[in-house]
Amino acid sequence: MEYRRVGNSGLKVSEIAYGSWLTFANQVELEHAQEIIRKAFELGVNYIDTADVYARGEAEKLLGQILPKYNRRHYVIATKAFWPMSDHPTDRGLSRKHITDSIQGSLDRLKLKYVDIFYCHRFDEETPLMETLEAIEDSIRQGKILYWGTSEWKAEQIRAAVNICRERGWHLPVINQPIYNLLNRNLEIDILPTTVELGMGTANFSPLAQGLLTGKYSKGKVPPGSRGSNENLNMFMKDQLEDENLLKKIDGLGEVADRYDMNIAQLSLAWILQQPGISSVITGASSVQQLEDNVKASGVNISETDMKAIDALFPRS
Repeated sequence: MEYRRVGNSGLKVSEIAYGSWLTFANQVELEHAQEIIRKAFELGVNYIDTADVYARGEAEKLLGQILPKYNRRHYVIATKAFWPMSDHPTDRGLSRKHITDSIQGSLDRLKLKYVDIFYCHRFDEETPLMETLEAIEDSIRQGKILYWGTSEWKAEQIRAAVNICRERGWHLPVINQPIYNLLNRNLEIDILPTTVELGMGTANFSPLAQGLLTGKYSKGKVPPGSRGSNENLNMFMKDQLEDENLLKKIDGLGEVADRYDMNIAQLSLAWILQQPGISSVITGASSVQQLEDNVKASGVNISETDMKAIDALFPRS
């Protein structure tokens, strides 16, 4: 496993991270989750990503039964807040109250004294940005979070936050967590150049487009037990599963992958890691085998010729 700094900070994370979205408390229960986390640490994964809203707190509770057994100094845990956790009007957004309550709630569920990274899970149009940033600064000063970042914010929103923090002498955001994969390259237009300029790292989610970039759906076949076959989990990929031209392009990645003794999923992850400003790629895995496969993308160097071949198949729109 290779490790990278998170932007200009001193924090180092594994190139491959493990994310609990759509897996923990959905596809994966305690005994299986314990096996996955144990194997992740054995393979050198040191960054575990979660959020309060994942299964309405159940993903954090599951991790809270696992992580305290390991040396706290050896892993990085990230969580997030923004989305509603109940029907109450104060239990959502990025107000001072919700940030304060959410961080404490996450710590209680995770059974930890602090989280390494706290992400603002979306930008809150209803709360003054100054209020959000001051609440984050207070949480850092209290030792409840060490670093903070953004998730799915626009470039101008990130820049505005950085400017306020610089003016006030507050802690700057060190990382951004956007969706980014071969099927969704909009990040490259302005967000990635902005975060690189501002000294922020990027830890992207959905690097395999919910599994489309694994090649398992070749020619439109949906294997039983896969995410694509689960009505509760395939809401983001239904239309693409019926796109024959797209699936043919994905199959076309196999020729490049073969040159590196990799599969399509590993090649797709390695491609992301070769982009500027990437600190870590957040992968979900519902089995130890998937995790072992994903980790093999770390440290791979794709040639310029093959990077161009991949770009030709999936050009930025």
